[in-house]
Amino acid sequence: MRVLIQKVSEASVEIEQKIAGEIGTGFLILVGVEDEDTSEDVDYMVRKISKMRIFEDEDDKLNLSIDQVDGKILSISQFTLHASTKKGNRPSFTRAGEPKHAEALYNELNEKLRETGLTVETGEFGADMAVKIVNDGPVTIWIDSKDRAY
Repeated sequence: MRVLIQKVSEASVEIEQKIAGEIGTGFLILVGVEDEDTSEDVDYMVRKISKMRIFEDEDDKLNLSIDQVDGKILSISQFTLHASTKKGNRPSFTRAGEPKHAEALYNELNEKLRETGLTVETGEFGADMAVKIVNDGPVTIWIDSKDRAY
């Protein structure tokens, strides 16, 4: 599972010109699932996302987590995070998870993030979405569950 976290001062997602989700301070997370991913990958991501300390403290150090700043999450499914660009100029998406599997793990991730007490807004899995963000910092963090230390 791959997640790209962007610290935002605001973010929203539109589907067919209607706002499907919007937040103020928090994270926009782009979520990519591959067929090898399991609930173990979801649990790892929930721990990393909910504890990620990338908000400024009183000394302007990136030291606070999302719950310490009353932040929210806007979660967007993003199969293109598994693009392969090794060969040619047209990306291959063969590593992206089969839609049924990917949607189930995407929904599981969002639900488990909510269980930590965080507010999670979402787009719609598989929909054509327009995502608007104001990246704060900018701060952008890449997490791949396959790169974790055991």
